Amino acid sequence: MSSGLDPVTKELVAMAAAVAGHCAPCFSYHFQQAVALGIAPQTIQAVVSLAQAIRQAGDHHIDEFAARRLADQYVHNETDQTQESKEDEA
Repeated sequence: MSSGLDPVTKELVAMAAAVAGHCAPCFSYHFQQAVALGIAPQTIQAVVSLAQAIRQAGDHHIDEFAARRLADQYVHNETDQTQESKEDEA
């Protein structure tokens, strides 16, 4: 299956995905491929920095999302239990 990407773009995207996905073996492999293709160190660093920023933003957003979900569930369950208690008392 062809990705439709040139080899340089493919390795840069793969390195970014490895950084964002916390995959050290993947990064090592694609880093070696990028070096073999002659990709400039500055370009590799720019891709890594961008992937780190994306990962950090995603980590922050999922943390907030999870906290909201937990709070919503807790408040929802508390409300349901309070309502059930009131109904039991009636």
